[in-house]
Amino acid sequence: MDLLIIGAGVGGLAVARVLLAAGHRVRIFEQAPARRTAGKALLVWSNGNAVLNDLGVSLDGLGARIDRIDALTSGGRLRMSMDIAHAADRYGFPTQAIPRRDLLERLADGLPDDLVHYGMTCRSVTQDENGVAVTFTDGSTATGDLLVGADGHHSAVRRHLWGDGAVRPATFGTWQGLSPIETPITDTTRHLMITGREGACGLMPAGDGLLQWWFDTRWSPAVPRPAAPLAELRRRFGHWASPVPEVLAAATEDDLEFFGHHWNKVRQVWGEGRITLVGDAAHTMPPTLGQGANQTLEDAWVLGQELAKGGDDPAVRLRAYEKARYPHISLVSRMAKRNPANWRTPPLLARLIPETAQTTMLARFSNRLTATAAQSG
Repeated sequence: MDLLIIGAGVGGLAVARVLLAAGHRVRIFEQAPARRTAGKALLVWSNGNAVLNDLGVSLDGLGARIDRIDALTSGGRLRMSMDIAHAADRYGFPTQAIPRRDLLERLADGLPDDLVHYGMTCRSVTQDENGVAVTFTDGSTATGDLLVGADGHHSAVRRHLWGDGAVRPATFGTWQGLSPIETPITDTTRHLMITGREGACGLMPAGDGLLQWWFDTRWSPAVPRPAAPLAELRRRFGHWASPVPEVLAAATEDDLEFFGHHWNKVRQVWGEGRITLVGDAAHTMPPTLGQGANQTLEDAWVLGQELAKGGDDPAVRLRAYEKARYPHISLVSRMAKRNPANWRTPPLLARLIPETAQTTMLARFSNRLTATAAQSG
């Protein structure tokens, strides 16, 4: 088949790898003028790493392995610990923190040079029983058998399918940076999650001496951002226990990037006819579980599995893909909306949660890991 993909991020490149390997013709259209190199680090959990392995993408030499997540109070007291290495042992794939640009580079490695058409903004979409057509803002068009919207939170393809207003602001926003900051955890496999009255802070090694750091605060689109955000973060969080003050002292305004959290209710059927969605286009959610990129990779994997089954009507396979993904992504989305990164669970209660609980949760989040367990069983 001839497949069109809108968006050349994690989802678009992952879907392209899956479909090209199956022998389909693929074209990606990206509104940015060149490959995106912005963005900070992200977590690739065992489920995402397993999908990448299936796609022929290795993360060897990238980022930092994460074996433990410790949740602390703002005063430095331990709330709970999560043994992330346990999941790596169970599923055969570690959790790694890597810069987004490095993941995009690995996903693009080996793909045709002319695969992505840059500077192409989707204006409208039409379809009939024979195929789909996309019109771009420069007046050009592209036609194909299927269309995959992988164009993120502001998806033009989703607006065509659902209209406006499906994605709504959540209650928190994140100030984040990726910098060479020396702390006791920068060169370890330990990730800190710190919560207090003022919000939440995350400190995560990202390899090569880089530290991914972020601060969550209450946020509304109607409230103007502070004129001096770093000074505001230092005022709000600077009295927290070490190493938070040291991180804030070493940070610069140039390091800072802000994004407000958004969420949409996951639909049981999110496509229509010969059109479907992957990633944030289908299920925008707050980053509090660190599953965003992983669930996008899961989408690509399941889409490939369903299209490989063939059949006379490809739209049937797209609906089967959406149906297979719904239970897993709906659970992740609902949990992410509750802002678990900002929960201030009392330490005595938090310690009742088993350190290996995340291993079980990953299976519930994942089509890929569930399929492996079924096959081995």
